[in-house]
Amino acid sequence: MIMKGQKISDRYQVIKSIGEGGMANVFMAYDTILDRNVAIKVLRGDLANDEKFVRRFQREALAASSLSNPNIVEVYDVGEDNGEYYIVMEYIEGKHLKQLLKKRGHLTVSEAVDIVSQITDGLSVAHDSYIIHRDIKPQNIMILENGLVKITDFGIAMAMNSTQLTQTNSVMGSVHYLPPEQANGKGATLQSDIYSIGILFYELLTGKLPFKGENAVEIALKHLKEPLPSIREELPNIPQSVENIIIKATAKNPKNRYADAREMHEDLKTCLDPVRVNEPKIKLKYQEISDDTKMIKQINTDSKKKEDKASKKDEEVIAKKITGDELKKQNKTLIRLASVFTGLVIVVTLVFVLIMLTSKTGTVSIPDVAGKDLASAIKILKDAGFKVADKQEGMSSKEIEVGKVVQTYPYAGIDKKKGSEIKIYVSTGDATITIEDYTGKNYPEVKGALEARGLVVNYTEEALDSDSEFKDDQIVKQSVEPGGSLKKGESITLYVAKVGTAYPDFTDGTFAVSDVETFCEDNEVLFDVVEQSTDDKSLDGKIFRQSREAGSIVKKGATFKIYVYKYDVLDGETDTDVACTEEDRELGNC
Repeated sequence: MIMKGQKISDRYQVIKSIGEGGMANVFMAYDTILDRNVAIKVLRGDLANDEKFVRRFQREALAASSLSNPNIVEVYDVGEDNGEYYIVMEYIEGKHLKQLLKKRGHLTVSEAVDIVSQITDGLSVAHDSYIIHRDIKPQNIMILENGLVKITDFGIAMAMNSTQLTQTNSVMGSVHYLPPEQANGKGATLQSDIYSIGILFYELLTGKLPFKGENAVEIALKHLKEPLPSIREELPNIPQSVENIIIKATAKNPKNRYADAREMHEDLKTCLDPVRVNEPKIKLKYQEISDDTKMIKQINTDSKKKEDKASKKDEEVIAKKITGDELKKQNKTLIRLASVFTGLVIVVTLVFVLIMLTSKTGTVSIPDVAGKDLASAIKILKDAGFKVADKQEGMSSKEIEVGKVVQTYPYAGIDKKKGSEIKIYVSTGDATITIEDYTGKNYPEVKGALEARGLVVNYTEEALDSDSEFKDDQIVKQSVEPGGSLKKGESITLYVAKVGTAYPDFTDGTFAVSDVETFCEDNEVLFDVVEQSTDDKSLDGKIFRQSREAGSIVKKGATFKIYVYKYDVLDGETDTDVACTEEDRELGNC
């Protein structure tokens, strides 16, 4: 059993437990060699003797260690110590999305889009290597104070082309985010992760899960059978483009979903563009709900068989009671009904064909006028039989020069009836973005809004005392003054309040080692001293370096290290000899 203070492999000193999972327990530890805090996932003792679980645990490490992306938790080391199998990972000082949702209820559209964009960016790297996460849910998504998202726990991830160690039909992951194909007992694919991301996206925006039930089977059935509740009925102001992404990601039929995380990520990049906000609601190409529910077995098989037998007996009794005359009467009735039914089918078919023919009549494909000057574009569209909207919309574009057409809405190539109104979007060039005064506003919200408009947002922590007018995560100042402008791709730095006790500059010559020790005790920080020899007596006891930057906020349980000069007398010399200068010796003063 892992205990606080224990050293694993004579290197990682356990500080505290930070989580327990089905396969492993997670601890915060201090790496004594590289001087940093790490997270260590240790295989549970009752599973360490199970070869299958050990192999799966080691596979997790191999799969995760091959992935390199800012949005995926980094794996540093893998090992075994006295029968304890462990993985050493990057330690994340943040909260998972479930905690964020409990605190906030739900997120803004720009925040949710930003978070899901980061998740799909990270998973793109995994999907490129044919690695499926299999357990995407809020508890496995960490968010740092600067807004950076980290995907954790590739605990049941598996390379698709590697040997499968688990049962093919075993259902893993949380049932609330379970793809229909896995609920149905089929294997997971890259698109299984997409479904889970779609459910997570829905939850971030609404603050609730789309499917609930009294037990896992009931929820799984809903994933299989029930359509996803309309998010626009819940939140009418949600852009149609965002709902379209959720509809496509959570399609029951995997053929209707994004092929992988990278495809979904590319769609998310433009979903908040003005031209897409009111785009048509997506129509899925393939049939959605299937009747195939192999996973959901009958709980009482015997009673089902009895019911079947009873129904067969009833049918036999009824059949015996029907006389020959009654059969003849029934046959005549059936013939009449069949004739009427056939006639109805013919009439309905004719009506349907007529509707199709008339609906096609007068439709024409919208011409592509991108790159044309406005007058030419209007003429082309009118010649094709369309009405052009009186007001044109501006749209930034690096490719199309100012004043020329970027695109139309509806888009080029779509069949519309003659006389339909077409809106033209004209290039405003490489548009600039006006910067507002963000002082006092919530950093994640501002960051999401600015990044959605194409800006790069840099984060700088501003340590403040507890009596400050600012609260945690509020913006204190900004690098670009209000009223200034930036182009897409340019950056702005936001200085964000972090309220609490800050580390002083212990190297300024006014602090003794005892002062630092008292500071660490008062703030529940682990304290360590590293001494460095010096032959300069004047430096004895001087603190010349500290492990955490002055001004950064103190975190309970962290490790703080100072580096101190220690005066040593050289071999063969006295303390006085060392203190003497060469000139003193020549004058005979030593």
